[in-house]
Order: sequence, then structure tokens, then C-alpha cells
Amino acid sequence: MKVPHFLVILGPTASGKSGLAVKLAKKFDGEIISADSRQVYRGLDIGAGKITKREMQNVPHYLLDVANPKRVFSVAQYQKLAKQKIREILARNKLPIICGGTGFYIQAVVDDLVLPEVQANLKLRESLARKNPEELFKILQKLDKTRAQNIDKNNPRRLIRAIEIAKSLGQVPNFNKNKKAENENKNIVIIGLNPPAEKLKKLIKIRLEKRLKSGLITEVRNLHEQEKLSWKRLENLGLEYKFVALFLQKKIKDKKEFTEKLNTAIWHYAKRQMTWFKRDERIRWLTEKQALKLKLK
Repeated sequence: MKVPHFLVILGPTASGKSGLAVKLAKKFDGEIISADSRQVYRGLDIGAGKITKREMQNVPHYLLDVANPKRVFSVAQYQKLAKQKIREILARNKLPIICGGTGFYIQAVVDDLVLPEVQANLKLRESLARKNPEELFKILQKLDKTRAQNIDKNNPRRLIRAIEIAKSLGQVPNFNKNKKAENENKNIVIIGLNPPAEKLKKLIKIRLEKRLKSGLITEVRNLHEQEKLSWKRLENLGLEYKFVALFLQKKIKDKKEFTEKLNTAIWHYAKRQMTWFKRDERIRWLTEKQALKLKLK
């Protein structure tokens, strides 16, 4: 196998990507670039599952804590920073390893997508923020049916951005691959982890219990009270932050109900991640044991 320009490790949430990335970084003298749309934000640690210093095992990690959680961090911003880090890592004769579960982030880098430059429309965002995901999805369907077919219809942040672009450009454009990158990136190795459904469900449940014991609710309360993140912003950050915010506002009053709803939401998110990843035939689906036997020549 030709030595890759960079290595990608992806898969659904709780599938063990971070641990595998560290092991492969040690094996191939690599450095890791996170591809997670919530781990870019400062202060989103427990809920976003940010790797700890101890878990890093002295392997350098990048694109963690690079954004203010009060402001939306775009895929275009991620793409720019990730490409810069790849160049820096290669200049040190190390192997860049992109690791994460945000499919759009990964695709933006692997295919060097040509992304639209549309400035934030704060007035529009403010009006759309009052609507629920179902209402936002209906608006997008009217503006651009094509984009509506492949967007996460439960993610208000993505829906609002798609509406914003569609209103500015007439429609959300197809994200064209950079032809030069298509040729350069033929030797990129993309590894996917996809545990059996029942095993993944169990891993998600165990991890959620661990996060709750580690202070997830306190983290979200502090983000609201000390960092002044609005309840709306926390809800828009999704999953753990959304459901804990609802629980703290007493919109979900029973802790058992809150835990069950959050666990179900994380599982549904994992399924959506796999729907995205399965479109890419370049991904080599391996177990961790198989991935660790990988040889790069």
C-alpha cells in the first residue's frame, strides 16, 4: 500500500475512533486532527466527548477548543484550519490522522469541497431561531428540495445555515469536488469503524452513564450560568447539550425520562451518521483489531 497523504478514521459515535486513532498514531508516527463539530468549541468537554490529556498519550491533537461556543463555527472554517494542520504535520514528516464522526467536515477536507461563501444573516437567523426543526425543514423543502433530501432534518443549526445559503444564492449549491484534490487524494486511506447495532447501543448507554457521573449536568449548567450561553444556543448544540438544557429548564422534569430520551436521540444520531458514511465507497470498514494490522509502505 502506498503511504497515504493522510489517514482518516471515522464511524458513528461511541464506536471507539479516538482510541484507535491514538494507537495508529503511535504505530505510524502520526498526529491527530479532530473532525467533530462540537469538539471545536471551548468548554464543550464532557458532552462532546473530548479526549483527555491522559487519553492522548502524548500524541498531538489539533482542532479541539478552537472556537467560541457562542458563535457558529462553519464547515468552511474547519476545512481551512484542517488543511493548514495537514500541511504542518506533513512538513514535520509525520502522518496526519483525521479522526471524527462529522461526515461533512471529513468530506470537506478529503474532497477539498468548493464551499459557498455566504456571510451570516443575523436578522434571518434570529427569526429562524424561534422555529422548531420541523418548521425549518419545511421552509428548506420549499427553497431547495435537493438539499432537503440529504440534510439532517433534526439539526436546527444545519437547517438554518442551509436556508440562509438558499435565500442568498437561490439554492444551496452542489458541493463540487476540487478536481486537483481528487487526483492528489487517491492514496488517502479511510478506515471506518462500525460495531454491530446491539453492541453500539450498549456502548452508547454505558458512555452516557459515565458522562452523567462525570458531571455532564454541571458542565451544561456552568456553560449557561458562567459562560452565558443561552438555553437556545445550548439546545442548538444538540444531543447532550440540548437534553440537559431542557432538563435544567424543567421542560423535561423526570431524570429517568431525560436519560431515556437522550439515549434514544444519540442512537438515532449514530444511525444518521452511518447513512452518511455508507454513501462513500472508499471507506474500508474494519474492526479495531484489523485496523491495527494495517501496513503502510
